[in-house]
Amino acid sequence: MNNQEIANKLWKEAGVLRKGGVTSQDYLTELTFLLFLKMCEEQDQEEGIPEQYRWNNLVKKEGIELLNFYRQLLIDLGNPKVTPNQKVNTIYNNASTTISAPATLEKLIKDINNLDWFSEREESLGNLYESLMQRSLEEVKTDAGQYFTPRALINMMVKLTQPQIGERLNDPAAGTFGFMVAADNYLRQKTDDYSSLSSEQEEFQIKEAFSGMELVPNTHRLALMNEYLHGLDGKLALGDSLSTNGMWMKKFDLVLTNPPFGTDGDLPGRDDITFPSANNQLNFIQIIYNSLRRNGKARAAVVVPDNVLFADGIGEKIRQDLLNKCNVHTILRLPAGAGIFYAQGVQTNVLFFTRGKSDKDSTKETWIYDMRHQMRSFGKRNPLNDQDFEAFEKVFNVDDISKREETWDAEKNPNGRWRKFSIDEIKKRPNTSLDISWMNEEKHQDTRSINEILNEMNEKSKAISDAIAELNKALEGIDDED
Repeated sequence: MNNQEIANKLWKEAGVLRKGGVTSQDYLTELTFLLFLKMCEEQDQEEGIPEQYRWNNLVKKEGIELLNFYRQLLIDLGNPKVTPNQKVNTIYNNASTTISAPATLEKLIKDINNLDWFSEREESLGNLYESLMQRSLEEVKTDAGQYFTPRALINMMVKLTQPQIGERLNDPAAGTFGFMVAADNYLRQKTDDYSSLSSEQEEFQIKEAFSGMELVPNTHRLALMNEYLHGLDGKLALGDSLSTNGMWMKKFDLVLTNPPFGTDGDLPGRDDITFPSANNQLNFIQIIYNSLRRNGKARAAVVVPDNVLFADGIGEKIRQDLLNKCNVHTILRLPAGAGIFYAQGVQTNVLFFTRGKSDKDSTKETWIYDMRHQMRSFGKRNPLNDQDFEAFEKVFNVDDISKREETWDAEKNPNGRWRKFSIDEIKKRPNTSLDISWMNEEKHQDTRSINEILNEMNEKSKAISDAIAELNKALEGIDDED
């Protein structure tokens, strides 16, 4: 039984639990609690778990005894007085179960126990868990982007920033730790699963190379599990990167991240943010470029919404600071659509930049690739894939960006996707805007099926309905105040 077959079997259990009022997100959390115990047993890593709460003892119990035992297990594994293991405590911190029927819990445990775990160990327990997370998060109707970034997008960003052995990597908005896991996979493939490294190098990769911080406790729990199942043991903190708790994130060689979008009305708590803003993304971009080493090699790839590229006032000051301190050499304009991430209509980009050795005039020119116009339609049933990025990766010329060539030409190819802008051209733009578009939409034959068109219409209709519901909810609050 391969990875996908096991993931499909485990996911079928979600339907059983859903009938009992357990949501997809709750199911993944329940599965996290149980899979951690099972996988510790599979990998002979049960020393951090009290003997009475190890998997084999859980499997033996039935009925109401099992449910009561499981409830106590969740409490005790999160209690350092009972379980003196920090990682276990963190994963089970404030843990509780939403399962109320003993028969449901018993079936879930037995089904997990009866899977072919020997073959799964060969393929990767971590990949199985990532597959389950993706299935769960795809069913979340709103805000999934804060902890799930499309795998194809992550892989592209890792590939084009080329992580190196011995470098320190970070994600200040870690989500489920997907960027760091992907970077680890990239390096393992380059080094025959680290077998070509010295013992000191391998220990550094496992314990120090990858780090991050996540604000949401349940998402942090998923991240810890994901990190653990991929054999990593780096610093993965729970907290707000924009608060003083995030001050430790400094002197990195590479930052890969998709920070949260939106405005919460509060200013950040850190005193090292030069231009504090109520917009989270404007604060995140500052802590990211300020966290990079000033050696001319430290770099970042960051997903940002359009407003980071054109916002005036503080937004413009931050862009000017970024262009001075870093070589912002590439901007990828991502396609729109609910099949990317976030709500319908949110426009996003990937910024690629390298920290300069000085704080002045680091950017000389910026290359922009427009993947937004004249693209195929995207949606939940036709998401981004690796092939969508092949043309961009080719012109990016990662091995030597000085040899890049434009595909845009004012006369011969005005709709070329790949275009260069000098820093002087950028400085002359209103608000020093980097939100630059030159391609025109062309009429083209729609090759989608009727079902694909209807699915897109339904997705847009749902997004509009959700927005109206949120607006009505907000208006009710205003009426109550009056």
